This record gives sequence, structure tokens and C-alpha cells, in this order.
Amino acid sequence: MMGVISAHEKFNFKSLDELKYKIEQLGVALPLSVDLDVLNRPVTIGKLTLPNALSTHPMEGADAEPDGSPSELTLRRYGRFAAGGTGLVWMEACAVVPEGKANPRQLQITQENLSAFAGLVQKARRAARDSMGKHHRTALVLQLTHSGRYCKPLGVPRPVIAHHSVILDTQHRLPPDYPLISDEELDHLQDSYVKAAILAAKAGFDGVDIKCCHRYLPSELLASFTRTHSRYGESFENRIRFLTETIAKVRDAVPQLEVTCRLNVFDAIAYPYGFGVNRQDSATADLTEPIDLVGRLSALGVNLLNVSIGNPYYQPHFGRPYDEPIAGGYVPREHPLQGIERLIAVARDIQLAYPSIGVVGTGYSWLRQFLPFVAAGVLSRGWATVVGVGRAAFAYPDLAKDIFTSGRMDPLKCCITCSSCTQIMHDGGRSGCVPRDPEIYAPIFREGRLRNSAVMREKA
Repeated sequence: MMGVISAHEKFNFKSLDELKYKIEQLGVALPLSVDLDVLNRPVTIGKLTLPNALSTHPMEGADAEPDGSPSELTLRRYGRFAAGGTGLVWMEACAVVPEGKANPRQLQITQENLSAFAGLVQKARRAARDSMGKHHRTALVLQLTHSGRYCKPLGVPRPVIAHHSVILDTQHRLPPDYPLISDEELDHLQDSYVKAAILAAKAGFDGVDIKCCHRYLPSELLASFTRTHSRYGESFENRIRFLTETIAKVRDAVPQLEVTCRLNVFDAIAYPYGFGVNRQDSATADLTEPIDLVGRLSALGVNLLNVSIGNPYYQPHFGRPYDEPIAGGYVPREHPLQGIERLIAVARDIQLAYPSIGVVGTGYSWLRQFLPFVAAGVLSRGWATVVGVGRAAFAYPDLAKDIFTSGRMDPLKCCITCSSCTQIMHDGGRSGCVPRDPEIYAPIFREGRLRNSAVMREKA
């Protein structure tokens, strides 16, 4: 998959030729194409017809109202994403139960705030039409989640874990006797996903995502090799049970929706605590089980997968190559282009194994203004169906429109992978792009940094 591991470098390319030279020097499999037409072609996936092959990823803003409904900042963000021209707007994590929230301001759809979510859908659709024309209909998918060991519903950790991990339990300071979520609780939780999906359909979404990535609860269950005497542990069939049964129930309840999944196919956490990993080398993927799982999801009627890897709380560079880490973070021992190759390669392997499934790829933001050329190279080879952007969309919500109208991205509008949007969330604030949207997010960033520094001084 990759050439010899090279030292980390910050982005410093002035031309596509310079990027091409570095790709050749590193020996990484990153295709380039200067023909960008493939990005602006309609894509049909199941019941959905996307106006183009670009998507925004589900990037959390942590800015919902206390009842879980979208705030003005939430509405602003999705208005900008929809107006920006991507064919698919994959909306961020929305908790299915209050105790499953990753932060007090995470979205949660309920009967009481249904009209607010319907308003969010209407605003996004109107923004897309006003910006891109009356025939441009952006598809909207709502991500449904339970944050598992990263639950923080009241602002302090309240982990809900599926198995004990000598790696992650230590990080979270959990004692050996910390209780696991029971099989009965998991049975009931499936029904909470169904209820949330029914509400999403009423609000007007085109699809729902049963989020199963980044070691949140359903993703942790995939790696629950050590969960004994349980319907949800040890064997492959048991570990995938929660995801497959939940998807089947949601499809039965809302057949008009596309039921999708953002799926971790490689955790980069050592066996027996990681899914999709080589048992001798946790930094190397083994996609045997993930590909088997994707086949079963396809048989259940899943037509669209958003493929991801890693754990943003443990080794974030696997999921998002960056120039700068968050405060106290680490500089990876590899070149970011090698990390991008890994992300593209796992999506490629899933796509080639199941060509009939629409695969959304990830990992492109570090490429900045050269993102479209790698995206076009990937799509023209059939390595993915859609290319998604996360941090890049925070910074540059209208990147798709710029690509389609001018054939280029503006370097001065691109994400610089500085990790500030992640730092804001770590500091308990509302997340967005500090360098490119400073009027709103620079004060939030500074406030969080000062508050975090004060807490650290008190602890010292």
C-alpha cells in the first residue's frame, strides 16, 4: 500500500508539478487527473440522485440548543454547505438518546423539536437552489449516533463502554470493574435509532446514517472480541449484530429513506481491541472482516457507505492528516501524503469489492487547492463513487461551486489543517474554522484556550 515511511512535512506545494514530484518521490499511490468533469456529473445511488460527486462530511459544530435543536450557528453552517454546491450534505452526529451525547450541545432530534429540524432541511434546500439553480437538489443525510465511551452529555465524561480495552481504558482512567453496557440495554437502544430515523423522515431528510466509526458505541462493538457471554461480543456475527439489526429495523420503519453508514473499516488499535487490523501490526489494515460486513450491509439494502478509519481521540493522524496537532498532540512519524494514501486505499478496496455500493471517500483536506485533481483521479479510476470533505468544508464551504465555475480552488480559502477546529471542541467550545471564519470562531477559540490554560494552572 505504501512506500518507505518518510518524515512528516508541512504542506508547501506551489504547483501541481511539485505535488506530483513528491508523490513520485514517496512512491505513494495517489492518482492525479486534470480533467475535473468527473466531479460534476450526476450520481445515482439507491433512491438518491446527487447533482455531483462531491459531499460534505458530518463535521460536528457542537452548537445545538440545550434541547438538541439546531441553533443559529447550526443553520448558518448548513446553509453555507448547501449553498456551496456539493451534491450531498452529510449532516453531523445527532444523538438518539440524551445520555449518548458527546457534548451538551450535540444535536438530538425529538418529537418536541421536530419542527426545528424540518426548518433546517428547508433552509438547506432553499440555500442550494438559490446558489446553484432550481434544478440543483442537494441530498441530505442525518447521522444518528451514540457516543459510547466518549459520552459527555453534561460536559463531564460519562463513558458507556462495550468492552474493556487495555489501550483505551487507561486513556480514560476507567477501573477494571467499570460496568459494560448490557445486552438488554443494547436491545432497547436499537429502538431509539428507529424512533430517531422516523423523526428524520418526517423532517424531510433523504437518508439516515447509523454512525459506526471512530470508536463511538456501534464502532466499539465491532471490535468487542473480549466481550464474553454476550449476544454482542466475541464472534464476528455477534460483534456486527448491533449494526446489522439496527439497520434492518430502521429500513423496515422508514423504507422511503436511504439507510446509510459511516463505517470504520480500520481502527489502527491493536488486536483484540481494534477492528479491521492486522493481528501482528495494528498500523496495517486487514479488511477481511470489514469487506464481509459490507457485503452483509449490501444484502440489507445499504447502498451508500462513508468509509473512515482511526480514532480521533487516540491516534488522530490516521483519520485526518494534518500540519499541526492540537495542544499537547503529536507530530506523526509519516508524511501526510502517506496517510492520505492509506485513507484512499481502504476506500478503494471496499469500492472494488462492491462496485454497486456508493462509497464516499475521505482524507483529502490536507491537499488544499490540489484536492480536486486527486479527487478526479480517484473517481475516474472507480476507487470511490463520491469524494467527501470535512475540515475543508468548514474552511471553504463553497469549494464545490468554485471548482465547477472556475475549475480551481482558491488557495487563500483552503483549510490549512491547523487543528484549530478540533482544539475548539477539546476546549468545550462551538467548532468552526478559525483562520477562514475568524469573526465568529477566533473569539471562541481564544476563550477556550484561556479557559483550558486556567484549568491546567489550577491542577498544577
